Parts: sequence; structure tokens; C-alpha cells
Amino acid sequence: MRRVVITGMGGICALGDTWEQIERGLRAGRNTVRVMPEWDRFEDMGTRLASPVPDFAPPPHWTRKQLRSMGRVAQFAVRAAELAIADAGLMHDPLVRSGHMGVACGSSIGSAPDMQDFATMMITGDGSVLNANSYVRLMPHTTAANVGIFLGITGRIVPTSSACTSGSQGIGYAYEAIRAGRQKLMVAGGAEELCASEAMAFDTLYATSRRNEQPHATPRPYDRDRDGLVIGEGAAMMVLEELEHARARGARIHAELVGFATNSDGVHVTRPEERTMRIVMELALADAGLAPQDIDYVNGHGTATEHGDIAETRATAALFGARMPISSQKSYIGHTLGACGALEAWFSIEMMKRDWIAPTLNLDNVDGRCGELDYVTGPGRTKRMQYVMSNNFAFGGVNTSLIFKRWEDHGR
Repeated sequence: MRRVVITGMGGICALGDTWEQIERGLRAGRNTVRVMPEWDRFEDMGTRLASPVPDFAPPPHWTRKQLRSMGRVAQFAVRAAELAIADAGLMHDPLVRSGHMGVACGSSIGSAPDMQDFATMMITGDGSVLNANSYVRLMPHTTAANVGIFLGITGRIVPTSSACTSGSQGIGYAYEAIRAGRQKLMVAGGAEELCASEAMAFDTLYATSRRNEQPHATPRPYDRDRDGLVIGEGAAMMVLEELEHARARGARIHAELVGFATNSDGVHVTRPEERTMRIVMELALADAGLAPQDIDYVNGHGTATEHGDIAETRATAALFGARMPISSQKSYIGHTLGACGALEAWFSIEMMKRDWIAPTLNLDNVDGRCGELDYVTGPGRTKRMQYVMSNNFAFGGVNTSLIFKRWEDHGR
């Protein structure tokens, strides 16, 4: 099997669009949740909280023709892909269009305004609100398709639309394609744009935070006083590359991806299963040829929902024991749904490179029903890490686990 390394990374979230901005926010403990007064018109929705990306605008070099097919979610994905390609030293490189590179990425849904236009057409019968690009902006694979078209990628396209595991499945399927020799390089990740419909979907399940008077006091992953999640938005993309190919072109390597697994609970659409959560982590360890004691940090899914937090942490504690450090960056930027797996993978690699673990914000009292783990709080944790695991769990009973290795090139 071929070895797979990460040679480019880029993304966008409420903390910024460069790692330097994001790291400053993480170290400062900056919670980006705010009240959304524009949601007051949804009288039956209890939450008014979200974590939007502020002041995002398409770069000036994007053409009007390119923008026609891109809603906000595709714009996030394409911009993150551009940043990752540039970081990999591949901007304007013929490799991108050679057929040796593919795309694997996704989002929970397409672009919300176009969804609204189709709903208007169905309710009123007025099709004048639609145009030739309406479906392209709405379709479930709008992120993957637009990344491929924008960059001129002619390799395989793997769309992943699996809610909160869209980004991590994109990275994992890209890894498998390269390991199997199907592609030399893949750009992979996930994206999501903020929409009240997503908040409402969780609100109907009583799973959203309603601390509308205290936006910065929520979400509270793993805390006994949690009251639900907060929706966010953003994107992250990575360039995955076959190791020998990366070496041959003199690429800078951020980390090695050594393990991936995905499985299904097979029980319930929205109720997480501790048993299969543990199994997906075990499968990732087996794929990497590692033992539980080899992992130095687990980047938890940490949604701040009761059943999710409890099942996830019990599964993690059963496998790794109380020694394992765990934290959740959703406490800073909310739950970015299709983007979270990619954003958290990016954060995991950058933290590993810097020997520092970002803490979970608002975690004052660990819920006694959660698994016994080393919950990182306060100013964070200085720790040298050789292997980090990033886990995500989604509606539909979809589970993923990624394992990254610190890159230390000794010629092997």
C-alpha cells in the first residue's frame, strides 16, 4: 500500500481564513457565537444563536461566469481548495489538470437560497424564480463539482454528503484512492453555509442551545450544564499526495495520514451508538497498525448534545482510558456540519505540529455521565504528539475516525 501525506491545507471559519488567525483565536479562547436577530421571524424556533463567517466575499480574480454556479457553500469549498492548492505549491501547476489529481468533498446540503427558490416554485407554481444554475447551486455535490470545474481537475470526483462526516469522509476516501494507486493527488474536505433551516432541524429535536442572552457561554461540549449545539459555517480542504510523488517534486509535508475508518450504527437515524463509535476507532487503529496507547490526543466530535457527548466519551474512554486528552473546537466556532470533519482534521494537524492542544471552552464541570478522560480546559495543554485521532459522528449513524502522524522525514 502507498503512503499518503498532507502537502497542502487551507480553510475558512468564524475565527479566520489563515491558521495564524485561527490559532490566535484558539489561544485567546475567543468564542465566535452571536445572536442572529434576522432569525426572529421564525417564531417557532427556540435558538437565535449561530457562528457565521464574517465579511466573506469572493476573491476579485473569480469571474462572473465562475460565480454563476456557486452558492455560498461552493464558494467556501472552492476558496478553501484554492488556499490548499497554493499551500501545496501547486497553483498553476499542470499536475492539477493532468488527471493525476481528483476531488473528494461534500456538504450536508447545497445552497440555501436556491433551496428556497425551488420551494417557492413548488408552493406557488412560479418557476420564474429559477434559472439555469439554480440546481447546480443546490445539488448535493455542488462543492465537489465546483471545486473540480474551477480548478480544472480531470481525475475522479467523489462527492460526500453525510451530514457531520462529509468532510472527514472526503479526506478518508481521498486517502483510500491514493493508497490504492487510483490517484497520485486528491484535494479533499468539506464545507457548509449557515442556514436557519439547519438550526431548525436540530431545534425540532430539542438539540440547539437556547442561551440567547449569553451567546459566548455556549456551546458547552461535555459540560453538565450544556443545553445543545450552535450551528456554524465554513470550509477546509487538504491536498493529499502519494509520498514518493511528494518527495519527487520536493513538496513540503505537514503530516502523514496513516489510518481511516468509517462505519454505520445500523440502529437509529439520530441516536448515537457507543458500541459502533468504539468500533470505528478500533478499525482506524487497525488500519494504521497502531495500539490505543500510541495515540497522544483525540480531537472529539463534541457537539454539546446530551446523547452525543455521553456516547462519544464513553466509547473513547473504553478504548483509551482516563489518560487520553480530548477537546472540542466546536466550542469556538459552533457545529459546522459538513465542514467540521475537515476543519477539525486541519486543526489537529496544526496543533500536533505546534505541540499544543486547544482547550474546550465553557467546560466548567464535566458531566458525570461522560466517560472518564483527560478533558483539556483552561489555557490548553503543551504536549508533544506523535499520533492524533480526529473523530466525527453524523445523522444516519455514520461514524468516522482519522489518524494523523507527525511528519519527521528520516529518509524512510
